[in-house]
Amino acid sequence: MRRNSSKDWNYHPDLPLEDKSIFFKPLDLLYIFSWLRTNWLTFSERIIVVIISALAWYFLYPPIHECTDFKITWIFEIWIVNLLLMIVFTGLLHWYFYMARGQAKRLKFDHRDLAKNNSNFLFNSQVRDNMFWSLVSGVTFWTFFQVISFWLFANQYIPTLEVKENYIWFLVLFVLIPIWSALHFYWIHRLLHIPFFYKKYHSLHHRNINVGPWSGFSMHPVEHLFYLSTICIHWVVASHPLHLVFHLIYQSLGAAMSHTGYEELLIKDKKKLALGTFYHQLHHRYFECNYGNQEMPWDRWFGTFHDGSYECTEHIRARKRKIFFKN
Repeated sequence: MRRNSSKDWNYHPDLPLEDKSIFFKPLDLLYIFSWLRTNWLTFSERIIVVIISALAWYFLYPPIHECTDFKITWIFEIWIVNLLLMIVFTGLLHWYFYMARGQAKRLKFDHRDLAKNNSNFLFNSQVRDNMFWSLVSGVTFWTFFQVISFWLFANQYIPTLEVKENYIWFLVLFVLIPIWSALHFYWIHRLLHIPFFYKKYHSLHHRNINVGPWSGFSMHPVEHLFYLSTICIHWVVASHPLHLVFHLIYQSLGAAMSHTGYEELLIKDKKKLALGTFYHQLHHRYFECNYGNQEMPWDRWFGTFHDGSYECTEHIRARKRKIFFKN
């Protein structure tokens, strides 16, 4: 029987972690429907991102037909919208969980508060450091990929999906985008953990062992380039500009939700919204494991899965020593 590491955590779900991938039972229609219902037919992170994306697309971002030429006006407009979305959304999450202490430490994975007076971070503050990299580098690269893509759509240089012609594929793409994102993230993440890339770039993100909302999008500019390259799929696969907006907001604001440090939002002591996952929290604690997320089975297939048990912790520590001792 596997021992768990409960003493190391303020809270964790039942261990060992279950396989929640859509591919766990690929031929079981009831299981697939249950997965779809949980992620798409209830109040979830993805529904929130869809709502924000639709509002931004219809009311905040410039119309695609205005983006045929690179002009500072519409480019600046996109940058301002992205900056405000990041400040307001991530700021609200941080305010609720870490300033107002909306649910104290209930469902918080790590015992500790976010770091202060710590020279490992810019301005000696984890939150200010994370805000700097999220807003200065993150929003800039978010805007860069969005501007290039809007320009490509506007000039019809890439295949575009017309909703009226294929509304079923229009809806299916929303489901497929997070699955593609998970696949892309796993392999890019493995690349960033090669010692050369880790020491030069990815270690900046991993200073956040105890994560908060601002940690999710806090990365080195090179990592932002790699991380957001997931949206290049829209340059070759027919999609609608709204899919692109959803994809980018899922990568940016979604990272804030997945790094809250809390498993769920509690309302009247009831779990109402899944946020951070212990799966990824284990990665921030032990580094060389759980490179992907629960959406895809890659970690299980390639021997990098940590199920939360003591035995897995010891195995990962040995693996980490082996990797870095060679380099």
